Amino acid sequence: MKVIKRDGSTVDFDKSKIAKAIAKANEAVDFEDRATDAQINAIAEDIASRHRRRVLVEDIQDMVEEKLMEIQKYQLMKSYILYRYERALIRKANTTDESILSLIKNSNKDVMEENSNKNARTAATQRDLIAGEVSKDLTRRILLPEYIAKAHDEGVLHFHDADYFLQPIFNCCLINIKDMLENGTVMNGKMIESPKSFQTACTITTQIIASVASSQYGGQSVNIAHLGKYLRRTKEKYIKQCDEQFGDTIDAVTKSRFVEMRLQESLKAGVQTIQYQINTLMTTNGQSPFVTLFLYLDEKDEYIEENAMIIEEILKQRYEGIKNEKGVFVTPAFPKLIYVLDENNCLKGGKYDYLTKLAVKCSSKRLYPDYISAKKMRENYEGNVFSPMGCRSFLSPWKDEKGNYKFEGRFNQGVVSINLPQCGILAKGDEKKFWEILEERLQLCFDAIMCRHNALLGVTSDVSPVHWQYGAIARLEPGEKIDKYLFGGYSSISLGYIGLYEVTKLVKGVSHTDPEGTEFALKVMQSLREHCEKWKKETNIGFALYGTPAESLCYRFARIDKEKFGSIPDVTDKGYYTNSYHVDVREKIDAFSKFTFESQFQKISSGGAISYVEIPNMRHNLTAIEDVVKYIYDNIQYAEFNTKSDYCHVCGFDGEIIINDANEWECPVCHNKDQRKMNVTRRTCGYLGENFWNVGKTKEIKSRVLHL
Repeated sequence: MKVIKRDGSTVDFDKSKIAKAIAKANEAVDFEDRATDAQINAIAEDIASRHRRRVLVEDIQDMVEEKLMEIQKYQLMKSYILYRYERALIRKANTTDESILSLIKNSNKDVMEENSNKNARTAATQRDLIAGEVSKDLTRRILLPEYIAKAHDEGVLHFHDADYFLQPIFNCCLINIKDMLENGTVMNGKMIESPKSFQTACTITTQIIASVASSQYGGQSVNIAHLGKYLRRTKEKYIKQCDEQFGDTIDAVTKSRFVEMRLQESLKAGVQTIQYQINTLMTTNGQSPFVTLFLYLDEKDEYIEENAMIIEEILKQRYEGIKNEKGVFVTPAFPKLIYVLDENNCLKGGKYDYLTKLAVKCSSKRLYPDYISAKKMRENYEGNVFSPMGCRSFLSPWKDEKGNYKFEGRFNQGVVSINLPQCGILAKGDEKKFWEILEERLQLCFDAIMCRHNALLGVTSDVSPVHWQYGAIARLEPGEKIDKYLFGGYSSISLGYIGLYEVTKLVKGVSHTDPEGTEFALKVMQSLREHCEKWKKETNIGFALYGTPAESLCYRFARIDKEKFGSIPDVTDKGYYTNSYHVDVREKIDAFSKFTFESQFQKISSGGAISYVEIPNMRHNLTAIEDVVKYIYDNIQYAEFNTKSDYCHVCGFDGEIIINDANEWECPVCHNKDQRKMNVTRRTCGYLGENFWNVGKTKEIKSRVLHL
């Protein structure tokens, strides 16, 4: 039996602690009111014999009180309640010592591995993690209603980002980079005027990104189309300089060649500034800024040619990679790239098809960019094409007082996700019961989401000047409240969901790809969406249904449910739940069918959704990837390619590990042959977790799913 403590950690059940607590209470009552050692042991044994896989510490204490009442030890029960209360006061005085000290000692594995973009051994990151532990503690004990905290601990729902809930900051946003570049901004009390050149614009953009990242906890997105204007300014500057320097002494062709050469130098330097600044800057939370660059060629944009040049250079530099500390080119974590497919570049003879071919080549080696179909997005969002926020959540269309659509300068207030499989487990195959449970739990989710919203009410612009006073979101006066941006759909607030595949298996007995299962799964999705729409009408807040891209949450929910309900075939026995509406990785389905199937769920999950397909050995399948990209444009709004590249842990090489003449795996850069220090992946079953080496069979890679 596992006991869930108040801080959310899990420990083994120890009946001696029950006996000890009752004995302490025994000392405070008269002799005739005390329980005998035999009675105390009987109470502890009774609780131990219940064989629950998972129990909250508060539930154990309730059981003790019930048993004391049964044996009519009323004074002792009161003493025990008082002892329990006194212990609670001690805990409330300080409950974070152990978790914080374990961070300093590098032994708090759960927190250290929660975010792969943070190096939890550095002082700057530890400072942020320590603050996060304090925030989680206060959130659980004081800031959240007890029933919401309990629902989170039991895996009913997940209250995202509790480590930042203590602060009045929001999740993710679309920076209004156009306004900040054109009208200037202020950072650290210093005026930053509108740039006069492309390279300066790139530098200012990265400074804005770092400043924004330090005052929110989620991702951010930047539309690079706003940089085209400054590349043209640079070109015009070089033309003017050339005329002033050479006049009519050189011909037009030579002059054009000179200008083009200087422009390419500035272009390369500017994009390199973005890439290296983002990857070397450290925000106040000890990591690189979580930022996405939106690569879109809008035919209505007067700077489309300049933007095509910028996109080309971004893709070239991403394909090359960035050198690590050993001098090996590796794939940088940021910025994330999203490439938009439209009629002018969807590999059907468009003017910019060459850029899409370059994007495909980049995807084959560096996994990015992701792809958005402008065609499908216009169908789903009232004719608009815009970037998701850094966390991949999408905003709903919103118009200003002049009737113009606005997306940049908007944000998401926070996320709460529901555990759908747990609803199915409790329903025990009874569909009517499932809908009753779902309704109850959606009400819990609503209450939790409103905690997110209410925490932002009354916040003033002073909390983050770069967001609220200097253009990233708004240009409010000092001391002015942000409340008007929390209502009317200007910002969104998200209901996430995990495990549509598993809940369909539990209730209908088939996958959601089966026709009967599909009907049920769509009905579940429609119910979630309808609740969001209902809440939106009732509160005037922009509720949105969000296909949560939280891989760690898929494992957390599954782990909790397995401990509580045991091993359930094709549900808890896998060790993970499928993310949102995705097809389970073990189902045999081709890329085209998968996208066609999942696209119907993306449309319902308008607050954010992404689909992916596994393509092994992508560097040798460029034609196949191009075929999929063409299919994406006509069939699904947002998609990415997924594979797990070979990786050498000695030098950081993330290319293709070779098999040498001695039939051994070998890194082609550092020639490491120690398989324990290499990750060599060969996809067969589609399992996305970590592979491992067979004991005594160093040349065999094993999948935890099919044991290949």
